[in-house]
Amino acid sequence: MPRVTSIHIARLTIALVLGCGLGLSQSESQSSLQQEIDRRTGEVLSKVVTWRRDLHEHPELSNREFRTSKLVAEHLRRLGIEVRTGVALTGVVGVLRGGKPGPVVALRADMDGLPVTEEVNLPFASKVRAQYNGQEVGVMHACGHDNHVSILMGVAEVLAGMREKIPGTVKFIFQPAEEGAPPGEEGGAGLMITEGALENPKVDAIFGLHVFPFPAGKVVYRPGAIMASSDTFRIVVHGRQTHGALPWLGVDPIVVASQIVLGLQTITSRQIDVTAAPAVITIGRLQGGVRFNIVPDSALLEGTIRAFDPKMQDEIHQRIHRTAEMIAQSAGASAEVIIERGNPVTYNDPALTERMSATLKRVAGADAVSVGPPTTTSEDFSLFEQKVPGLFFFLGVTPKDADPGKVASNHSPRFFADEAALPAGVRLLASLAVDYLQQPR
Repeated sequence: MPRVTSIHIARLTIALVLGCGLGLSQSESQSSLQQEIDRRTGEVLSKVVTWRRDLHEHPELSNREFRTSKLVAEHLRRLGIEVRTGVALTGVVGVLRGGKPGPVVALRADMDGLPVTEEVNLPFASKVRAQYNGQEVGVMHACGHDNHVSILMGVAEVLAGMREKIPGTVKFIFQPAEEGAPPGEEGGAGLMITEGALENPKVDAIFGLHVFPFPAGKVVYRPGAIMASSDTFRIVVHGRQTHGALPWLGVDPIVVASQIVLGLQTITSRQIDVTAAPAVITIGRLQGGVRFNIVPDSALLEGTIRAFDPKMQDEIHQRIHRTAEMIAQSAGASAEVIIERGNPVTYNDPALTERMSATLKRVAGADAVSVGPPTTTSEDFSLFEQKVPGLFFFLGVTPKDADPGKVASNHSPRFFADEAALPAGVRLLASLAVDYLQQPR
C-alpha cells in the first residue's frame, strides 16, 4: 500500500504552487483571490496531512465524536473563528465573517467512523475498539470522513488568513453521525438543522464533498439526483411452530419468508419502470429458528430500499406491503411490515450546479472533472439540500498506480485514500465558497 511521507508532502506542495502534477492549471486571468487560495493551500498542506493521519488513527463512532470535535473546535478558535459546539451532541459550527458584506455560504464535513476493523497496513492504522449494539467492534474511518474533516480544517485556515478580502460569510459545519445515530438516539444532519446549524446567520447555499474510489484528484458531480434515498424495512412473518418432521401441523415462516424474498425482487424487475429511474430492494438479513428440527413460530427479514424518485419510492413501499402480506396470507401465515424512511434523495440544485461547475473545472482541471451517473449510495447531506440550494460532489482518492475497478470501496476494511487528493479537496471547497460569494446576485 503506498505511503505518503514528508518527501511526498514537499513534492505535493511544489506541484500545487507550480500548478502541475495534480492536473491543476492556472490561467492568466485567474483572480488574485484564487492565487491566494492556491498559495495558502500549499502552506497548510502538511497540517492537513497530519490532521488526517491523527483522525484516521483515532476514529470515533456516530454521536461519540468527542475527541474529533474538540480538535476541530480548538483549531477554529485559534483561527479567530466564532465557534459553537455541542450542536447535535458533538457537532461543531464555525462562522467566519468576511471583511466585506455579502451572502452566507456553508461548507460541510462529516466526522464519524464505522464499526469496521481496519485491514490496511499503515503506520497510522486504527486499532480503536468500541462498543456497538452491545458488542465490541473495531472502529475505522472506512468511509473516508477523516479526509473530509482534515480538508475542511485546512479550508478554514486558508480562508481565515484572507478574511478581509472575503465578500460575505463562510460557515463551517462539522457534522456527527452521518452514518446514522445509534438505536434510540437522534443525530446527524437532521438534528443539526433542528438545532440551528443553517441559521444565525442564515445560509444561502451549501457545498460538500465525499472521497470515492475514483482516480486521485478526479471530480465527479451531477446536477439533480446524485445519490439515492435510503429507507429500511423490517418484515416479521408469523407462522405456527411445530416439529420439523411434521411441517403440515404448523405454518413454516422460514419458507414463507423465503418466498417473500423472491417476491420482493419482482418489484424492481417487473413492477416499476426502471427506465424512469433506478431502484434497488436488498434483503440484508433473514433470521428464524433455533434448532434444525423445529419449525419456528416466526422469521425476520430486514433490508434496504434505494430510489431516486419520491413517487417511485412511495410506490415501492406500497408494493412491499402488498407482496409480503399477500404471500404470507396465501400460506396461512401473516406478515407485519415496518418501513422507516431514512435519507431523502441527494439532489444538487441544477442552477447552482451549473454556475459552480466552472469552478470545479478551473480548480481540478477540465480533464479531471466529469458528470457521473447517479449512485445508489446515500447521504444525509440531502437534508441540508432540502433547506437550501446545495452542491455535493465526489473526489477521487485511488492511487494513480491502482485500478479503480479493483480497489476496495468505501465501508471496506481495506479502503484506502491516497493523500495526493487532499490539496485538491482544500482548493475545491475554498474556491467554491469564494467564487459563490463573489458572484453577483
